[in-house]
Amino acid sequence: MGASIRPIGPPRFAVAVHILVGLARSGCNLSSTTIADQVHSHATFMRRILARLVHAGIVEAREGRDGGYRLKLPAEQITLADVFAAIRWDGAEETDGSGDDKAEPSYGEVDWNERVDLALIEIMSGMDRQMLDYLSRHTISSLV
Repeated sequence: MGASIRPIGPPRFAVAVHILVGLARSGCNLSSTTIADQVHSHATFMRRILARLVHAGIVEAREGRDGGYRLKLPAEQITLADVFAAIRWDGAEETDGSGDDKAEPSYGEVDWNERVDLALIEIMSGMDRQMLDYLSRHTISSLV
């Protein structure tokens, strides 16, 4: 019995990376069925991820007899930060961390629960910025 590998990050991120590595390795159009088989993912879930990657301009979709999916950009130009941003489904918008994006109440105007929430938002925003900075140092070609 082989050692099991724990999933890293959200499943959609790992599936997106596997899709992109498979497309980079193939160098040609792949059908959604072929991709689903390669990444061992449910076809509907995989198509949602592909739609996000197409929308982000990372992958292109072609219809017809010779259609399928292929990388729109060279693998060395696709960072893991690009992938993470493309598949993010939580509706969160990136901010510059300046706090100018919306008016927030001052700490004196809120109860302690709201203070904790505001502090957590600030901490999590910083974590997101650091994570994206780290992910931007790695490309799909480094995984091929």
